[in-house]
Amino acid sequence: MKHSMRWFGPDDPVSLMDIRQAGCTEIVTALHHIPVGEVWPIAEILARQSIIETDNTRHSPLKWTVVESLPVHEAIKKNLPEATTYIANYIQSIRNLAACGIYTVCYNFMPVLDWSRTQIDYTMPDGSKALRFEYEHFALFDLYILKRPNAREQYSLEVQAAAKALYEIASPAFLETLQNTVLLGLPGSKEAFKLSEFQSLLDQYTHIDHKTLQHNLHSFVKQVALAASDVGVNLCIHPDDPPFSLLGLPRVVSTAADLKALFEACPLINNGLTFCTGSLGVRVDNDLYHIFETYADRVHFLHLRATKRERMQDENLPAVFFEADHLQGDVDMYRLVKLIVKEEQKREIAGLPNITMRPDHGHQMLYDLEKETYPGYSAIGRLRGLAELRGLEMAVKSNLK
Repeated sequence: MKHSMRWFGPDDPVSLMDIRQAGCTEIVTALHHIPVGEVWPIAEILARQSIIETDNTRHSPLKWTVVESLPVHEAIKKNLPEATTYIANYIQSIRNLAACGIYTVCYNFMPVLDWSRTQIDYTMPDGSKALRFEYEHFALFDLYILKRPNAREQYSLEVQAAAKALYEIASPAFLETLQNTVLLGLPGSKEAFKLSEFQSLLDQYTHIDHKTLQHNLHSFVKQVALAASDVGVNLCIHPDDPPFSLLGLPRVVSTAADLKALFEACPLINNGLTFCTGSLGVRVDNDLYHIFETYADRVHFLHLRATKRERMQDENLPAVFFEADHLQGDVDMYRLVKLIVKEEQKREIAGLPNITMRPDHGHQMLYDLEKETYPGYSAIGRLRGLAELRGLEMAVKSNLK
Protein backbone atom coordinates (compact mmCIF):
# COMPACT_ATOMS: atom_id res chain seq x y z
CA MET A 1 0.00 0.00 0.00
CA LYS A 2 1.05 3.57 -0.62
CA HIS A 3 0.64 5.54 2.61
CA SER A 4 -1.12 8.88 2.69
CA MET A 5 -3.12 11.24 4.85
CA ARG A 6 -5.91 13.63 4.08
CA TRP A 7 -4.87 17.28 4.20
CA PHE A 8 -7.44 20.06 4.05
CA GLY A 9 -5.10 22.65 2.62
CA PRO A 10 -3.17 25.64 3.98
CA ASP A 11 -5.69 26.27 6.78
CA ASP A 12 -5.44 22.71 8.10
CA PRO A 13 -4.01 22.70 11.65
CA VAL A 14 -2.15 19.52 10.65
CA SER A 15 0.89 20.57 8.66
CA LEU A 16 2.60 18.87 5.75
CA MET A 17 5.60 18.40 8.01
CA ASP A 18 3.36 16.51 10.48
CA ILE A 19 2.20 14.24 7.67
CA ARG A 20 5.74 13.59 6.44
CA GLN A 21 6.84 12.70 9.96
CA ALA A 22 3.96 10.23 10.22
CA GLY A 23 5.55 8.22 7.42
CA CYS A 24 3.45 9.27 4.44
CA THR A 25 4.65 9.77 0.89
CA GLU A 26 1.34 10.90 -0.61
CA ILE A 27 -1.24 13.59 0.07
CA VAL A 28 -5.00 13.30 -0.32
CA THR A 29 -6.60 16.70 -0.67
CA ALA A 30 -9.13 18.84 -2.54
CA LEU A 31 -9.76 22.43 -3.51
CA HIS A 32 -12.32 23.10 -0.81
CA HIS A 33 -12.39 26.83 -1.52
CA ILE A 34 -13.92 26.33 -4.98
CA PRO A 35 -17.74 26.30 -4.83
CA VAL A 36 -19.38 22.94 -5.53
CA GLY A 37 -20.20 22.61 -9.22
CA GLU A 38 -17.58 25.00 -10.56
CA VAL A 39 -14.68 23.82 -12.72
CA TRP A 40 -11.36 23.32 -10.93
CA PRO A 41 -8.98 25.49 -13.00
CA ILE A 42 -5.56 24.13 -13.89
CA ALA A 43 -3.96 27.17 -12.27
CA GLU A 44 -5.60 26.33 -8.92
CA ILE A 45 -4.58 22.67 -9.15
CA LEU A 46 -1.00 23.62 -9.94
CA ALA A 47 -0.95 26.10 -7.06
CA ARG A 48 -1.98 23.38 -4.59
CA GLN A 49 0.55 20.98 -6.08
CA SER A 50 3.26 23.59 -5.68
CA ILE A 51 2.49 24.00 -1.98
CA ILE A 52 2.61 20.25 -1.42
CA GLU A 53 5.57 19.33 -3.58
CA THR A 54 7.86 22.25 -2.80
CA ASP A 55 7.34 21.91 0.95
CA ASN A 56 9.44 18.76 0.87
CA THR A 57 12.78 17.45 1.89
CA ARG A 58 15.05 15.36 -0.27
CA HIS A 59 14.49 12.36 2.00
CA SER A 60 10.71 12.50 2.41
CA PRO A 61 8.97 13.84 -0.70
CA LEU A 62 5.21 14.30 -0.75
CA LYS A 63 3.01 14.16 -3.81
CA TRP A 64 -0.68 14.91 -4.34
CA THR A 65 -2.04 11.70 -5.85
CA VAL A 66 -5.70 11.44 -4.78
CA VAL A 67 -8.51 13.97 -4.86
CA GLU A 68 -10.92 13.65 -1.96
CA SER A 69 -13.38 14.86 -2.80
CA LEU A 70 -14.57 16.34 -6.06
CA PRO A 71 -18.12 17.07 -4.81
CA VAL A 72 -21.15 16.18 -6.90
CA HIS A 73 -23.62 19.05 -7.18
CA GLU A 74 -27.08 18.47 -5.72
CA ALA A 75 -28.62 19.26 -9.12
CA ILE A 76 -26.96 16.10 -10.48
CA LYS A 77 -28.30 13.99 -7.63
CA LYS A 78 -31.80 15.33 -8.27
CA ASN A 79 -31.40 15.16 -12.08
CA LEU A 80 -32.51 18.76 -12.56
CA PRO A 81 -32.28 20.45 -15.99
CA GLU A 82 -29.06 22.25 -14.97
CA ALA A 83 -27.42 18.89 -14.19
CA THR A 84 -26.10 18.79 -17.75
CA THR A 85 -24.00 21.89 -17.11
CA TYR A 86 -22.69 20.59 -13.79
CA ILE A 87 -21.75 17.22 -15.30
CA ALA A 88 -19.85 19.01 -18.05
CA ASN A 89 -18.03 21.03 -15.38
CA TYR A 90 -17.25 17.84 -13.47
CA ILE A 91 -15.76 16.23 -16.55
CA GLN A 92 -13.67 19.31 -17.26
CA SER A 93 -12.33 19.27 -13.70
CA ILE A 94 -11.31 15.64 -14.21
CA ARG A 95 -9.54 16.53 -17.45
CA ASN A 96 -7.72 19.37 -15.71
CA LEU A 97 -6.62 17.07 -12.89
CA ALA A 98 -5.31 14.53 -15.40
CA ALA A 99 -3.42 17.29 -17.20
CA CYS A 100 -1.66 17.95 -13.88
CA GLY A 101 -0.86 14.27 -13.29
CA ILE A 102 -3.58 13.43 -10.75
CA TYR A 103 -5.44 10.27 -11.70
CA THR A 104 -7.57 9.18 -8.72
CA VAL A 105 -10.80 10.98 -7.82
CA CYS A 106 -12.89 10.05 -4.79
CA TYR A 107 -16.50 11.26 -4.57
CA ASN A 108 -19.79 10.37 -2.90
CA PHE A 109 -23.47 10.53 -3.81
CA MET A 110 -25.08 11.13 -0.42
CA PRO A 111 -28.01 13.55 -0.67
CA VAL A 112 -27.77 16.84 1.26
CA LEU A 113 -25.62 15.55 4.15
CA ASP A 114 -22.16 14.07 3.93
CA TRP A 115 -21.08 11.73 6.75
CA SER A 116 -23.25 12.05 9.86
CA ARG A 117 -22.52 11.72 13.56
CA THR A 118 -24.28 12.82 16.75
CA GLN A 119 -21.11 13.39 18.79
CA ILE A 120 -17.61 14.40 17.73
CA ASP A 121 -15.98 14.29 21.19
CA TYR A 122 -17.09 11.01 22.75
CA THR A 123 -14.69 10.25 25.60
CA MET A 124 -13.05 6.84 25.34
CA PRO A 125 -11.86 4.91 28.44
CA ASP A 126 -8.29 6.14 27.86
CA GLY A 127 -9.41 9.79 27.73
CA SER A 128 -9.10 10.24 23.97
CA LYS A 129 -12.04 11.60 21.95
CA ALA A 130 -13.86 9.69 19.20
CA LEU A 131 -16.70 10.18 16.73
CA ARG A 132 -19.97 8.53 17.74
CA PHE A 133 -23.46 7.96 16.35
CA GLU A 134 -26.55 7.31 18.48
CA TYR A 135 -29.77 6.67 16.60
CA GLU A 136 -31.99 7.89 19.45
CA HIS A 137 -30.06 11.17 19.58
CA PHE A 138 -30.45 11.55 15.82
CA ALA A 139 -34.18 10.89 16.23
CA LEU A 140 -34.30 13.58 18.91
CA PHE A 141 -32.80 16.05 16.44
CA ASP A 142 -35.22 14.98 13.72
CA LEU A 143 -38.37 14.97 15.88
CA TYR A 144 -37.80 17.83 18.31
CA ILE A 145 -35.22 20.21 16.83
CA LEU A 146 -35.79 19.97 13.09
CA LYS A 147 -39.43 18.84 13.54
CA ARG A 148 -39.46 17.25 10.10
CA PRO A 149 -42.97 16.53 8.77
CA ASN A 150 -43.90 12.84 8.95
CA ALA A 151 -40.61 12.03 10.68
CA ARG A 152 -42.34 9.73 13.16
CA GLU A 153 -43.08 7.28 10.36
CA GLN A 154 -39.36 6.52 10.15
CA TYR A 155 -38.91 5.54 13.80
CA SER A 156 -40.26 2.68 15.87
CA LEU A 157 -42.39 3.46 18.92
CA GLU A 158 -39.45 2.46 21.11
CA VAL A 159 -37.09 4.91 19.41
CA GLN A 160 -39.71 7.66 19.57
CA ALA A 161 -40.15 7.08 23.28
CA ALA A 162 -36.39 7.10 23.89
CA ALA A 163 -35.99 10.32 21.89
CA LYS A 164 -38.81 11.97 23.86
CA ALA A 165 -37.33 10.94 27.18
CA LEU A 166 -33.92 12.32 26.15
CA TYR A 167 -35.47 15.57 24.96
CA GLU A 168 -37.33 16.11 28.21
CA ILE A 169 -34.13 16.02 30.28
CA ALA A 170 -31.76 17.58 27.72
CA SER A 171 -30.09 20.87 28.57
CA PRO A 172 -30.09 23.77 26.09
CA ALA A 173 -26.32 23.29 25.70
CA PHE A 174 -26.77 19.61 24.79
CA LEU A 175 -29.46 20.42 22.22
CA GLU A 176 -27.33 23.14 20.65
CA THR A 177 -24.30 20.86 20.43
CA LEU A 178 -26.38 18.05 18.89
CA GLN A 179 -27.85 20.44 16.33
CA ASN A 180 -24.44 21.81 15.37
CA THR A 181 -22.99 18.30 15.06
CA VAL A 182 -25.74 16.98 12.81
CA LEU A 183 -25.62 20.08 10.62
CA LEU A 184 -21.87 19.99 10.00
CA GLY A 185 -21.07 20.76 6.39
CA LEU A 186 -18.62 19.11 4.02
CA PRO A 187 -15.35 17.85 5.52
CA GLY A 188 -12.74 20.56 5.15
CA SER A 189 -15.34 23.29 5.45
CA LYS A 190 -16.02 25.32 8.57
CA GLU A 191 -19.49 26.19 7.31
CA ALA A 192 -22.54 24.29 8.55
CA PHE A 193 -26.11 24.07 7.36
CA LYS A 194 -28.56 26.54 8.90
CA LEU A 195 -31.51 24.94 10.65
CA SER A 196 -33.87 27.53 9.17
CA GLU A 197 -32.90 26.46 5.63
CA PHE A 198 -32.29 22.76 6.18
CA GLN A 199 -35.88 21.53 5.82
CA SER A 200 -36.18 23.18 2.41
CA LEU A 201 -33.18 21.14 1.22
CA LEU A 202 -34.84 17.94 2.40
CA ASP A 203 -38.13 18.91 0.76
CA GLN A 204 -36.42 18.86 -2.63
CA TYR A 205 -36.02 15.09 -2.24
CA THR A 206 -39.67 14.41 -1.38
CA HIS A 207 -40.30 12.61 -4.67
CA ILE A 208 -36.88 10.98 -4.97
CA ASP A 209 -36.79 7.43 -3.67
CA HIS A 210 -34.02 4.82 -3.67
CA LYS A 211 -34.74 3.71 -7.23
CA THR A 212 -34.75 7.28 -8.58
CA LEU A 213 -31.56 8.33 -6.81
CA GLN A 214 -29.87 5.12 -7.94
CA HIS A 215 -30.89 5.86 -11.54
CA ASN A 216 -29.45 9.38 -11.23
CA LEU A 217 -26.18 7.99 -9.87
CA HIS A 218 -25.87 5.46 -12.67
CA SER A 219 -26.63 8.10 -15.30
CA PHE A 220 -23.96 10.40 -13.85
CA VAL A 221 -21.34 7.65 -13.64
CA LYS A 222 -21.92 6.39 -17.18
CA GLN A 223 -21.14 9.85 -18.53
CA VAL A 224 -18.27 10.76 -16.23
CA ALA A 225 -16.49 7.39 -16.16
CA LEU A 226 -16.31 7.28 -19.95
CA ALA A 227 -14.74 10.74 -20.10
CA ALA A 228 -12.42 9.93 -17.20
CA SER A 229 -11.30 6.74 -18.91
CA ASP A 230 -10.15 8.77 -21.91
CA VAL A 231 -7.64 10.65 -19.73
CA GLY A 232 -6.66 7.73 -17.47
CA VAL A 233 -8.54 8.83 -14.34
CA ASN A 234 -9.98 6.31 -11.88
CA LEU A 235 -13.21 7.28 -10.15
CA CYS A 236 -13.79 5.74 -6.73
CA ILE A 237 -17.12 6.24 -5.04
CA HIS A 238 -17.18 6.47 -1.26
CA PRO A 239 -19.87 4.41 0.49
CA ASP A 240 -22.62 6.12 2.47
CA ASP A 241 -21.68 6.98 6.05
CA PRO A 242 -23.56 5.66 7.91
CA PRO A 243 -24.86 3.17 5.33
CA PHE A 244 -28.58 3.59 5.91
CA SER A 245 -31.31 6.16 5.34
CA LEU A 246 -31.41 9.29 7.50
CA LEU A 247 -34.01 12.06 7.58
CA GLY A 248 -36.08 10.15 5.02
CA LEU A 249 -33.35 10.57 2.41
CA PRO A 250 -32.46 7.57 0.24
CA ARG A 251 -28.89 6.28 0.25
CA VAL A 252 -27.73 4.16 -2.66
CA VAL A 253 -24.13 3.17 -1.89
CA SER A 254 -24.72 1.30 1.35
CA THR A 255 -24.82 -2.41 0.55
CA ALA A 256 -23.21 -5.07 -1.60
CA ALA A 257 -26.35 -5.00 -3.75
CA ASP A 258 -25.90 -1.25 -4.32
CA LEU A 259 -22.31 -1.79 -5.45
CA LYS A 260 -23.29 -4.66 -7.73
CA ALA A 261 -25.93 -2.52 -9.41
CA LEU A 262 -23.49 0.37 -9.90
CA PHE A 263 -20.75 -1.72 -11.46
CA GLU A 264 -23.20 -3.57 -13.70
CA ALA A 265 -24.66 -0.25 -14.86
CA CYS A 266 -21.18 0.95 -15.85
CA PRO A 267 -18.70 -1.94 -16.27
CA LEU A 268 -15.72 0.31 -17.06
CA ILE A 269 -12.91 -0.66 -14.68
CA ASN A 270 -12.25 2.98 -13.81
CA ASN A 271 -15.76 3.06 -12.32
CA GLY A 272 -14.32 2.03 -8.99
CA LEU A 273 -14.63 2.07 -5.25
CA THR A 274 -13.13 3.83 -2.28
CA PHE A 275 -13.10 0.81 -0.01
CA CYS A 276 -13.96 2.36 3.36
CA THR A 277 -13.99 -0.30 6.05
CA GLY A 278 -15.61 2.03 8.57
CA SER A 279 -18.58 2.93 6.37
CA LEU A 280 -19.34 -0.47 4.88
CA GLY A 281 -18.41 -2.23 8.12
CA VAL A 282 -21.17 -0.56 10.14
CA ARG A 283 -23.75 -2.92 8.61
CA VAL A 284 -23.69 -6.51 9.82
CA ASP A 285 -24.96 -7.75 6.44
CA ASN A 286 -22.00 -6.21 4.58
CA ASP A 287 -19.38 -8.96 4.33
CA LEU A 288 -16.33 -6.71 4.02
CA TYR A 289 -13.99 -9.48 2.97
CA HIS A 290 -16.29 -10.88 0.27
CA ILE A 291 -16.97 -7.37 -1.04
CA PHE A 292 -13.25 -6.66 -1.31
CA GLU A 293 -12.51 -9.95 -3.06
CA THR A 294 -15.43 -9.43 -5.47
CA TYR A 295 -14.40 -5.90 -6.47
CA ALA A 296 -10.67 -5.95 -5.72
CA ASP A 297 -9.73 -4.79 -9.22
CA ARG A 298 -12.04 -1.79 -8.81
CA VAL A 299 -10.60 -0.68 -5.47
CA HIS A 300 -8.64 2.43 -6.40
CA PHE A 301 -8.40 3.94 -2.90
CA LEU A 302 -8.49 2.59 0.66
CA HIS A 303 -9.85 4.08 3.88
CA LEU A 304 -8.90 1.82 6.77
CA ARG A 305 -10.64 2.30 10.12
CA ALA A 306 -12.75 0.22 12.46
CA THR A 307 -16.12 1.05 13.96
CA LYS A 308 -17.64 -0.68 16.98
CA ARG A 309 -21.35 -1.43 17.28
CA GLU A 310 -22.79 -1.09 20.79
CA ARG A 311 -26.54 -1.58 20.31
CA MET A 312 -28.60 -2.54 17.29
CA GLN A 313 -31.69 -1.06 15.60
CA ASP A 314 -32.32 -4.46 14.08
CA GLU A 315 -30.27 -7.50 13.12
CA ASN A 316 -28.21 -5.56 10.57
CA LEU A 317 -28.14 -1.90 11.60
CA PRO A 318 -26.60 -0.44 14.77
CA ALA A 319 -28.40 2.00 17.02
CA VAL A 320 -25.05 3.07 18.47
CA PHE A 321 -21.56 2.86 17.02
CA PHE A 322 -18.31 4.71 17.53
CA GLU A 323 -14.90 4.96 15.91
CA ALA A 324 -12.71 2.33 17.58
CA ASP A 325 -8.93 2.04 17.46
CA HIS A 326 -7.80 1.04 13.99
CA LEU A 327 -6.95 -2.56 14.89
CA GLN A 328 -9.98 -3.12 17.11
CA GLY A 329 -13.72 -2.71 16.64
CA ASP A 330 -15.81 -4.90 14.35
CA VAL A 331 -13.34 -5.04 11.45
CA ASP A 332 -10.91 -7.97 11.31
CA MET A 333 -8.10 -5.78 10.03
CA TYR A 334 -5.59 -8.61 9.83
CA ARG A 335 -7.88 -10.62 7.56
CA LEU A 336 -8.57 -7.59 5.39
CA VAL A 337 -4.95 -6.42 5.08
CA LYS A 338 -4.01 -9.96 4.07
CA LEU A 339 -6.52 -9.75 1.20
CA ILE A 340 -5.18 -6.32 0.22
CA VAL A 341 -1.57 -7.53 0.14
CA LYS A 342 -2.56 -10.49 -2.03
CA GLU A 343 -4.34 -8.16 -4.44
CA GLU A 344 -1.29 -5.92 -4.63
CA GLN A 345 0.90 -8.92 -5.40
CA LYS A 346 -1.33 -9.59 -8.40
CA ARG A 347 -1.05 -5.97 -9.46
CA GLU A 348 2.73 -6.02 -9.19
CA ILE A 349 2.86 -9.03 -11.53
CA ALA A 350 0.64 -7.14 -13.97
CA GLY A 351 2.80 -4.02 -13.69
CA LEU A 352 0.09 -2.02 -11.91
CA PRO A 353 0.74 0.37 -8.99
CA ASN A 354 -0.17 -0.35 -5.40
CA ILE A 355 -3.31 1.12 -3.87
CA THR A 356 -3.16 4.40 -1.98
CA MET A 357 -4.37 3.98 1.60
CA ARG A 358 -5.02 6.47 4.30
CA PRO A 359 -5.83 5.83 7.97
CA ASP A 360 -9.31 7.21 8.47
CA HIS A 361 -10.77 9.04 11.47
CA GLY A 362 -8.24 8.91 14.26
CA HIS A 363 -8.99 9.65 17.91
CA GLN A 364 -8.20 13.09 19.27
CA MET A 365 -5.50 12.40 21.87
CA LEU A 366 -2.47 13.71 23.73
CA TYR A 367 -1.60 17.29 22.78
CA ASP A 368 -4.30 17.37 20.12
CA LEU A 369 -6.90 17.43 22.92
CA GLU A 370 -5.86 21.04 23.46
CA LYS A 371 -6.18 21.99 19.79
CA GLU A 372 -9.01 22.79 17.41
CA THR A 373 -9.03 20.12 14.70
CA TYR A 374 -11.33 18.88 11.97
CA PRO A 375 -13.51 16.13 13.50
CA GLY A 376 -11.76 12.79 13.00
CA TYR A 377 -8.68 14.35 11.44
CA SER A 378 -6.35 15.27 14.29
CA ALA A 379 -2.70 14.44 13.66
CA ILE A 380 -1.69 12.14 16.51
CA GLY A 381 -4.67 9.77 16.35
CA ARG A 382 -4.16 9.23 12.64
CA LEU A 383 -0.41 8.84 13.16
CA ARG A 384 -1.13 6.08 15.67
CA GLY A 385 -3.53 4.42 13.23
CA LEU A 386 -1.05 4.63 10.37
CA ALA A 387 1.75 3.21 12.51
CA GLU A 388 -0.43 0.25 13.52
CA LEU A 389 -1.55 -0.38 9.96
CA ARG A 390 1.98 -0.15 8.56
CA GLY A 391 3.19 -2.62 11.16
CA LEU A 392 0.35 -4.99 10.36
CA GLU A 393 1.05 -4.69 6.65
CA MET A 394 4.75 -5.50 7.17
CA ALA A 395 3.87 -8.54 9.29
CA VAL A 396 1.40 -9.83 6.69
CA LYS A 397 3.94 -9.40 3.89
CA SER A 398 6.58 -11.26 5.90
CA ASN A 399 4.21 -14.15 6.55
CA LEU A 400 3.25 -14.39 2.87
CA LYS A 401 6.84 -14.68 1.59
